[in-house]
Amino acid sequence: MEIHQLRYLLAVADTSSFTKAAAALHVAQPGVSAQIRLLERELGQDLLIDRGAKSGLPMPVRR
Repeated sequence: MEIHQLRYLLAVADTSSFTKAAAALHVAQPGVSAQIRLLERELGQDLLIDRGAKSGLPMPVRR
């Protein structure tokens, strides 16, 4: 697990969008998706719901 992966995850959760998160972080959207996918594999758990137009954390994890 790397700190940038957690930053990416939080940005997606805050913006509800991979595209908006990538723009806010000044990185490419495919990089955000790939890093979150790696984090999910490492943890053995899906961290995001609805990977379509709106994405976010599952309800029990939301702030």
